Amino acid sequence: MTVPREKNEPRKLPMMPIRDMVIFPYMMTPFVVGRESSVRALEEALNGDRKIFLATQHDASIDEPKAKDIYQVGAICNIVQSVKMPDGNIKVLVEGVERAKAVEITDRDGFFVATVRTGKRDFEMTPAVEQLMQRVTTLFESYVKLQQSLNYEAIVATVRMDEAAKLSDTIAANLQLNIEEKQELLAIFDPAQRLARLADMLDVEIEKLDLDRNIQSRVKKQMEKAQKEYYLNEKIKAIQKELGRGEKSEFDELRKKIEAAGMPKEVLDKCIQELKKLEVMPPMSAESTVSRNYIDWLLAVPWKKRSKETRSIDFAEKVLNADHYGLEKIKERILEFLAVRQLVKNPKGSILCFVGPPGVGKTSLGMSIAKATGRKFVRLSLGGVHDEAEIRGHRRTYIGAMPGQILQHMKRAGTRNPVFLLDEVDKISSDFRGDPASALLEVLDPEQNTTFQDHYLDVDYDLSQVLFVATANVMHTIPAPLQDRMEILRLQGYTEQEKLEIARQYLVKKQREQTGLSEKNIVFKDDAIVEMIRAYTREAGVRNLEREIGNICRKVARKVVKAGARHKEEITAANVADFLGVARFRDSEAHEQSEIGLVTGLAWTEVGGSILTTEVQVLDGKGKLTVTGQLGDVMQESAQAALAYIRSKAPALGLTREFYRSIDIHLHVPEGAIPKDGPSAGITMATALASALAKIPVRRDVAMTGEITLRGKVLPIGGLKEKLLAALRAGLFEAILPRANEKDIAELPDNIKNSMKLHFVDTMDEVLALALERPLPTPLPEAAKTLAAVPAEVAGNLPAPQ
Repeated sequence: MTVPREKNEPRKLPMMPIRDMVIFPYMMTPFVVGRESSVRALEEALNGDRKIFLATQHDASIDEPKAKDIYQVGAICNIVQSVKMPDGNIKVLVEGVERAKAVEITDRDGFFVATVRTGKRDFEMTPAVEQLMQRVTTLFESYVKLQQSLNYEAIVATVRMDEAAKLSDTIAANLQLNIEEKQELLAIFDPAQRLARLADMLDVEIEKLDLDRNIQSRVKKQMEKAQKEYYLNEKIKAIQKELGRGEKSEFDELRKKIEAAGMPKEVLDKCIQELKKLEVMPPMSAESTVSRNYIDWLLAVPWKKRSKETRSIDFAEKVLNADHYGLEKIKERILEFLAVRQLVKNPKGSILCFVGPPGVGKTSLGMSIAKATGRKFVRLSLGGVHDEAEIRGHRRTYIGAMPGQILQHMKRAGTRNPVFLLDEVDKISSDFRGDPASALLEVLDPEQNTTFQDHYLDVDYDLSQVLFVATANVMHTIPAPLQDRMEILRLQGYTEQEKLEIARQYLVKKQREQTGLSEKNIVFKDDAIVEMIRAYTREAGVRNLEREIGNICRKVARKVVKAGARHKEEITAANVADFLGVARFRDSEAHEQSEIGLVTGLAWTEVGGSILTTEVQVLDGKGKLTVTGQLGDVMQESAQAALAYIRSKAPALGLTREFYRSIDIHLHVPEGAIPKDGPSAGITMATALASALAKIPVRRDVAMTGEITLRGKVLPIGGLKEKLLAALRAGLFEAILPRANEKDIAELPDNIKNSMKLHFVDTMDEVLALALERPLPTPLPEAAKTLAAVPAEVAGNLPAPQ
């Protein structure tokens, strides 16, 4: 069927921009006209054939739109009725005639005139179009059923028609779409294409409405369930009241707990206020759960409960000595702390920080302090913590928020005055979530921690009664402000004798019990323990030693199970290898004979001391200094300083001032795979250089350590105890040390002071006099004359190490 239309020709019509609506053909639409330009366009149309072109604005907020602010496609409408209202506005009823496109928009006498062109005038109805019309009608009926805001009977009746164009425009006008989508439909001139697009839009809208209905149904069921539970709970309460059981409500019990908790007044007021809010909340609401958890946490942390302290100095000393061997300075400081607590009624909490290598007993010392003082003990490991909320907690606005670890551990302790161990405080990290070390500043400051605020509780909490003990392996990773708030107590590595005593008194007994053995099954001789210390462990503490003792005990336990309970093993130095295999380490030993250019130095490592051999070889060359042995920058600079000193003393060594120009010097520190650094090998290198150049052997029975300056001064070093222990293990009983370290003699163990002869020196000349087997040769006369004429800076420019 073909519907004849008038010839499609452009025509000029008054134009009115409209806001927040799209007018379709065949539809009657009322609206109010108030803008002056729109009123003039309306009057122009009323004075003519009552036809006007209506097009929608892009942006409804623009009061005076330009041509570019208006969609090009709109509707030609008949003005059916117009009524002027008291406020000056005009109420208009228009009927859409057909869609048209503005090809030109001009401004005339204060209103728009559009030259419009309508669409194609004839349309062929085909079976495909009829099928599409039927599908769109069916979809629209389903849409109206789901859309509660539309009257099903009235709307469905209006779309029962045979014309494709009229059907598509009527349905488009009744769909609840946004302006852009409606404008898209208006811009489609072909009815078949318009129907196809409508079908797609209806599919999407129906899917949305189905989803909304399912969600509403689910929410309704949940609300009905919550209301039912609330009703039943209230009914149960009423029944119990009628039965006269006299049971107090849950809120009354909470109120009693709050009043008995011993909270400060500000905290008590806040808790009571939170309880009042909880009473009026629906029991199943999310807010009530948050409030209840908050009240439970306020009740869980200790506000007044304290451990009864044991203030007996004798008992504390007995406990510390029973749990730890040695560590006299640490024990003295703890006993001093207890003595002060007996004299001062309310002393401020002390913050102790034990710094030392792994395995020396830092963590177990914290447990012993709690045992000696009768306090509760809690431990917080800070290794790898990188979120500030771990310390202070999250605010209650976050889902799943909890207090920080400080208050969580206070809850676990159950008292206001526990011993709180902050383990591995040197391994705290930070990222975009904050810096936990900065949060600890308030915790560890006795002047501030009386009013510590956790983000979750948001009330002041007093930590001043807590004895904080921190542990660390190194100091340089701890921020300076945090170090300033702690009293640093350094734990040195154990000596061989101390390790032997610890093994005899503690480790052997502990491992024997853990493996189910008795003294009748296994006996450790002292030489066996010494052999394990020297050949199977290389550490400052005793952790690996305990592990090796445990390995032997397990092997013996297996033999006991096979051979019977009477089986006995005696562990000696001779049979340790049968249980532990080949020795893993070997102690460096002194040289068999004195040699030229070979010197024994002393070094400090994180696992104790060791001897450090330094070798120098003089070769033909052009004055190059080669330094090998994987030495760090500081050690390489020490080699250059040593050579500069030797060059300045060339006449004393029987050398000319230009001696170095015809030779190369190679300085090597063996065990080249191990990195080495530090300034304390300065005098060792200088002695080796002097020996190699003067051709005088160095005494094999002397060890040395000290930093050297360009003028031959010997400066102090660290790690004296560990270095001298290494010398003793290597069979060296004489050592050359800086004079400035003489004050450290008091802290050395008695076995070192009684076994070794220690020489304290100020200058390199004294070192050479003690270390070389024979005195240096008499200075060359011509060399001495030359030297007298040379300025002080004889060291000159040295060749860079290769």
